Amino acid sequence: MLCHLAGLLGFIFPFGNVMGPLIVWLIKKDESVEVDLHGRRSLNFQISWTIYLVIAAILIIFVIGLFLLPALALAMLILVVIAGVKANAGEVFNYPLSIKFLSETATSASSDG
Repeated sequence: MLCHLAGLLGFIFPFGNVMGPLIVWLIKKDESVEVDLHGRRSLNFQISWTIYLVIAAILIIFVIGLFLLPALALAMLILVVIAGVKANAGEVFNYPLSIKFLSETATSASSDG
């Protein structure tokens, strides 16, 4: 759960949404297959959405970014909370629009059920 909720640090610190889950994942990934899976999914989501947010910020020049940026930030907040709640319940959440930068290992993917 902490891997997912650490992504909320991006609302406080620049790139905290990537650094928080990365630190938790690096420290805890060897302790549990589930933590490894959730950490990879959280990092994939946070990196993907950081790219989307940067693109939306650039699109402010064309006005569409003024609407896109807050919508993406709100969606990110909601999705991170949902993933954290599901992880706490022992479930795996599939983030939408998440690019697979860190592939899930065969043992992690089998627990996806």
